[in-house]
Amino acid sequence: MCSKIPNIAPLTSKSALFTCTSLAWPIDLIQQRLLRRWPARNGCVHFKPVKIVWHSFCVHDRIQEYHRSYADPVMTHRGSNAMTDQSPAGYSPRLHNDDLGPVPQKWTWYNILAFWMSDVHSVGGYVFAASLFALGLASWQVLIALLVGICIIQVIANLVAKPSQQAAVPYPVICRLAFGVFGANIPAIIRGLIAVAWYGIQTYLASSALVIVVLRFFPDLAAYQSVTFLGLSWLGWFGFLALWVVQAAVFWTGMESIRRFIDWAGPAVYAVMFALAGWIVWRAGWDNISFTLAEKELSGWAAFGQVVMAIALVVSYFSGPTLNFGDFSRYCRSMADVRRGNFWGLPVNFLAFSLVTVVIVSGTLPIFGEMIHDPIATVARIDNTTAVLLGAFTFVTATVGINIVANFVSPAFDFANVAPSRISWRAGGMIAAVASIFITPWNLFNNPEVIHYTLDVLAACIGPLFGILLVDYYLIKKQQIDVDALFNDTPSGRYWYTNGINWIAVKALLLTALVGLCFTFIEWFKPIANFAWFTGCILGGALFYAMTRWSPVQAANMPTPVAQS
Repeated sequence: MCSKIPNIAPLTSKSALFTCTSLAWPIDLIQQRLLRRWPARNGCVHFKPVKIVWHSFCVHDRIQEYHRSYADPVMTHRGSNAMTDQSPAGYSPRLHNDDLGPVPQKWTWYNILAFWMSDVHSVGGYVFAASLFALGLASWQVLIALLVGICIIQVIANLVAKPSQQAAVPYPVICRLAFGVFGANIPAIIRGLIAVAWYGIQTYLASSALVIVVLRFFPDLAAYQSVTFLGLSWLGWFGFLALWVVQAAVFWTGMESIRRFIDWAGPAVYAVMFALAGWIVWRAGWDNISFTLAEKELSGWAAFGQVVMAIALVVSYFSGPTLNFGDFSRYCRSMADVRRGNFWGLPVNFLAFSLVTVVIVSGTLPIFGEMIHDPIATVARIDNTTAVLLGAFTFVTATVGINIVANFVSPAFDFANVAPSRISWRAGGMIAAVASIFITPWNLFNNPEVIHYTLDVLAACIGPLFGILLVDYYLIKKQQIDVDALFNDTPSGRYWYTNGINWIAVKALLLTALVGLCFTFIEWFKPIANFAWFTGCILGGALFYAMTRWSPVQAANMPTPVAQS
């Protein structure tokens, strides 16, 4: 046991030496050469030899005993986001590094609210919200569709969050419950590839908006718009790489810095949005503001069909970040914080953002003579230079925020899960960032058919993954997790299944993904293509449940779990 005393008090055992102090007290040169120095979060410092043996517990306020059977919140004695030479006893280095293991849980409901604000408050979210008011529906019908769709996402986000919050591990590790310790790489890579594609596209869109603002102040640079390399102008390369570096820098500083960034970015966008909406109303007059952006309003069954489609669009739009929401809920103190953050961040925040958006877009028509759906293009039309710079900076920052939380953090964990002993969280993120350049996202975006089929093929797996993971955790595993077994690669491990892969989950995923592909490639299914997520989720979950219950081998490999929520 360590003692919290104001001097070095060594504890010597057969194979390990531990010293703990309330502050980082200096040690002599010999100790510095022989011992490793690992700071804990509350100011204490543990000095450990090269060969590590985990001690039973510390008596400090902020460090809790690690009950492996109960998935308690853990305060580790390792530096965040760095791989170690040795995993805890019984943990395979093929499955564990510091980034994938249980973490301290300090986030509050506001951090979850800020996460969703960063996810919603972007150029893409702005355009998406405006598009819902252009479906030919009355304003009250759009609001109903918005609320129903976002409340569905809220319920799903709460369900997805619980296993990660319970075990304090990210999405790819939770996938080991259903897919096996090695089979989890399949859903992890699928989500990672989708995130890489969207990361590149979002970076390109934000850089295009940045170029518009640059040309506003430096029109002579327009000459660099005509010379291209790999399909992108030199000015476009400047904007893309500038944002690429900024995003990588924010990510590289670690998860705590990302938390602070999104805590600031979401409210900052609201400040600019409300200011812009006030200016629009002042210039256009409230009588010229309309909450219906469509030229023709639908009625009867046609309107009902559009309402249902709008609900499906909202669910599909948020399905990506919701799938790996566990990457963030793992840091929360409790599920109560998660639920409260989801309530304010999803229905309340999304509805408020959508209403402000439609006011701004509607007001651009009487002011500029055309309806402008890009907020940065709207800001660029303002006569005040300071307002243009502030608005453009804020919206670009917002896009950086959504890109980091939705498309950077996710592949970082996903790719680290493939080879934890070789790929850290930072390395996984940089793999995704570099890959986003090589896919030349501007060429993808400028070829709608290619991007449509590329992303739809990957997205066909999103719905089934929701169904399989939720059915496994809530119906098969009864909300119980053996945390040790998530990092156990021996045949006796609870999540070993067959050579580390649960083939039932893989088969259920492939079969239901094929159904999703039918919605993409077969013309007869096109009218219901927007409901592919619901179809995949329901079919994937039902098929996985039936195959699991009917498999005698699977039933034999399901001992009573020991970690209960």
